[in-house]
Amino acid sequence: MKFLLDMGISPKSASHLRRLGHDAVHLFELRLEYLSDQEIVEKARSERRVLLTHDLDFSEIMAAGGGRLPSVVTFRLRKMQPDKVNRSLDAVIADHLDSLEQGVLISVTETRIRVRRLPVG
Repeated sequence: MKFLLDMGISPKSASHLRRLGHDAVHLFELRLEYLSDQEIVEKARSERRVLLTHDLDFSEIMAAGGGRLPSVVTFRLRKMQPDKVNRSLDAVIADHLDSLEQGVLISVTETRIRVRRLPVG
């Protein structure tokens, strides 16, 4: 699976995903940290990447736009340490891989993983 990591997610999570065999890139690694939210969504869509973020704006953009892709995983953890994000990410991939390919918004907290199919509406 292909992932694009937003600035609120540690580049260590991109390394973690690559160790698992996924194609993962971080905006900082690409020197694209200046992109607008809409440009980030378009990049993820054009490259067929799942967007990983801490920013609620991306879910709003996808819900308002009516599109099916990209899937967005929003981490709403109280502490966004890479090891905690990576454990949550492993659970998302293990349980929702097929959904990520079809188009979903996933919200991750310490106690819950919530999945909404795209387009929202």
